Amino acid sequence: MKLFSSIKYTFTAISYGIFLAVVLLLLMPGLVPGLNGTSLVTSLFKGSQAQQAPLSFAKAVSIASPAVVNIYSEQIEVNPQYGRKARKSTRLGSGVIMDSHGYILTNLHVISQADLIQVLLQNGQIYPAELIGFDHYTDLAVLKVNASNLPVIPQKEQQISLVGDIVLAIGNPLNLGQTVTQGIISATGRNGLSNTSYLEFLQMDAAINEGNSGGALINSNGILVGINSRKFTQSNPQLTIQGIFFAVPYQLAYKVMRQIIENGKVVRGWLGISTTKYHRELKGFVVDEVMAHSPAEIAGIQVNDVVYQIDNESIDSVTDALDIIAETPPNTELTFKVYRQGNAITIKVKIIELSN
Repeated sequence: MKLFSSIKYTFTAISYGIFLAVVLLLLMPGLVPGLNGTSLVTSLFKGSQAQQAPLSFAKAVSIASPAVVNIYSEQIEVNPQYGRKARKSTRLGSGVIMDSHGYILTNLHVISQADLIQVLLQNGQIYPAELIGFDHYTDLAVLKVNASNLPVIPQKEQQISLVGDIVLAIGNPLNLGQTVTQGIISATGRNGLSNTSYLEFLQMDAAINEGNSGGALINSNGILVGINSRKFTQSNPQLTIQGIFFAVPYQLAYKVMRQIIENGKVVRGWLGISTTKYHRELKGFVVDEVMAHSPAEIAGIQVNDVVYQIDNESIDSVTDALDIIAETPPNTELTFKVYRQGNAITIKVKIIELSN
């Protein structure tokens, strides 16, 4: 009986203690940090109905957008017929400030044949721009303005984009002012200098209109992933194609920019072969054609040779091989390891510069 009485007393004491604690919390919610003056019951009900903050890319845009500029290029057109006066035409575009020294990346078609190029910053400042150089293959151009302490777009050296990544395109479409469109990457592009077609660029469905060209394509962290280039066009007017736009991948755009700044142009190595097939068993590319008087012909490379190694670098794909060649400085001798009719042979080739 003594044991039963002790247990009963203990439970009664605990019950009174819990009851007193609940009363104190209801009357004085300030005793518990985080209730902010509301009752416990109210907090419990509100907690069950609390909403998450809406998904927003505002932070990414605020980080990147100051480095995206408007570009206005003017061309003076002279028509000698009938004594007409010269006519001035203005082209719209966008650009991206890549470093604090005033270097700006844009598209070549934005400033092609321009007599005057002006850059408008988001803070309202206007600067005349100098054309440093351009690259026809990637449709990129590098401008420079004489200014300091400019906002620079966030960049990541080993930036890799994947299909399905969310992207934001920032530019000045139709001269409406800075505008942001959102989409995903629907196909990835190549980052090597052998990339010579816009169809090999990043493909996305973030809308690009006239004036967006040369603007920034960023990810959801505000980091630059590409330079907006163009939308898909085709010759059949009866087909309506929507949601296919292209951007130059960041790593390729950066390589092109550095070469233009250092050399005034993009220098690509040239071998003089064509290839489209990769031999999976031999792990090399098959030579489809050897061009006349090319380094490949002079060195003795033949059609149907399977190149499985270049300067001790294994070949994982045709594009890997083409990138190795394109990024080799001219007048460099490369060692090609080749299978020819079942025999392994070594051929030394002197790479020359690809002419534009």
